[in-house]
Amino acid sequence: MSSELHQQAACDVASVLPNRTRDLARLQILVSGGEPVVTVIGKYNHGKSSLLNELIGREAFAVSDKRETVNLSDSVHLGVRWLDAPGLDADVGSEDDRHALQAAWLKSDIRLFVHAAKEGELDAAELALLAELHADSARTQRQTLFVLSQVDQLADDGELQKVGSAIGVQVPGITLNAASSTRHRKGLEGGKKLMLEKSGIPALHAALHSGLARVPQARARERALLLGEIGGELRELRAAQQETLESLRWKQRQQLQDFGQGLEAVIGKVSGDMGAMLDALGTDNAAVPDSAKDAYAITAGKLERAHIQIAYSRACIEIDGFLAGHGVIGLPVEQETAARSLNSVMVAVMGVSVKFRKDLRRMFCEAPGRERMQQEFTQYYELSADRRALAVIISDTESAIAASVKALTALHALEAVA
Repeated sequence: MSSELHQQAACDVASVLPNRTRDLARLQILVSGGEPVVTVIGKYNHGKSSLLNELIGREAFAVSDKRETVNLSDSVHLGVRWLDAPGLDADVGSEDDRHALQAAWLKSDIRLFVHAAKEGELDAAELALLAELHADSARTQRQTLFVLSQVDQLADDGELQKVGSAIGVQVPGITLNAASSTRHRKGLEGGKKLMLEKSGIPALHAALHSGLARVPQARARERALLLGEIGGELRELRAAQQETLESLRWKQRQQLQDFGQGLEAVIGKVSGDMGAMLDALGTDNAAVPDSAKDAYAITAGKLERAHIQIAYSRACIEIDGFLAGHGVIGLPVEQETAARSLNSVMVAVMGVSVKFRKDLRRMFCEAPGRERMQQEFTQYYELSADRRALAVIISDTESAIAASVKALTALHALEAVA
C-alpha cells in the first residue's frame, strides 16, 4: 500500500472520527515502518542540539546561544533517525511548540525530554507536557527519558543533588539522566575517560541502546492498540448509527400510520355527518337560482345554501384541525402562489368553489371522494416541514453509516499492511 493510499485511508477514518486525527497520523507512520526515531524536546536554549550532536558523534545540528532551530531537523545515524525539535515557548506565536509537539506525538519512538539543570525546578508547561508524555508511554509503550542537561553549569554535585531532589518532588519516581555535552566534548578531545563518564553521555547511550532494542515490540503493540481502539470505536459508532436509523425509520412509519388512521377516522366522521345532513333535506332548493326580485329576500334556496355551507365549513374545520395538529397547514414553498390566502393545504385539496348537494355527496358520501381526500392530504403530510426534516435526518444518518462502513474498510486496509 503506497503512502498516498495510507493517507487516503486515514482521511476516510478521520472524517468519521475527527477526535482520532492524531492517532491516525501516528498509525500511518507505524504502518509505513522506517528507522526508529529519537526526538529531543524541551524549552529553548536548554542544550538540546548540543546533546544530539554528542549522542551521534558529529556536528549534525546547529548550536548557538541565539535561536537556531526553527523547524524539525533530522539526521540518520547508525539506523536511527534523530530529530531536533524547536524549543518550547521559543516564539510568541507558538509555531515552535506546534513543531515540537508534532515530533513528540507523531514521529517519536523515544522522546528525550531535556531540562537545563541551571533552571532548577520544572515550570508548569514542562510539568504538563511531561505528564502527557508519561501517560502516553503507559498507554503505547513509547518511551520518554528525562535528561537533566548542562549539569556542568552547576556549582558542584551537592547543587546537582538539590536540583534533582526538587524535580523528584515534582515528579515522583522520575529517573534523572544527568548529562553535560560540554564535559563529553572535552573528555573526547582530551582523552579523559573520567570526564567522559562524568558527562553522563555514555550512561545515556546505554539507556538509549536498551530503549531502541524495545522499539520493534513497542511499535507492534502500539499498532495493535490503535487499530483495536479505532476499530472498536468505529464499530460502536456504526452500531449506534444503525440503531438510530432503525428508530428513525420506525418513527417515520409510525407517524405515517398514525396520521393515516387519524385522518381516515376524521374523514369518516365528517362524511357520516354530511350524509345524515344531506339525507334529511327534501327538495333541492339550493339548485334553483334566485331571481332578481329575490336579491334582498330570504328564499328557500338561500336558506338551504347557507345550511349546506355551514355543514361544509364545520367538516372543513374538523379536518383542518386534525391536519394542523400534524403540521399540515401551508403549502410547500415550491407550490405557493402569489395569492397568499390560497397557500393552504385545505384550499389545495378542497378547492374554493361553492359546494352544492352533488358536490358534497361526491366528496364525502362516495368512496372515491373520500379516498381522494385521504390520498391528497397524505401527500401534503409527507411534504410538511416536520416530515421533510425527518427525511433529511434519515438521509444524513444513512450517509453517516455509509461513511462509517467506508472508514472500517479503510482501517482494515491499514490493518492488513500492519
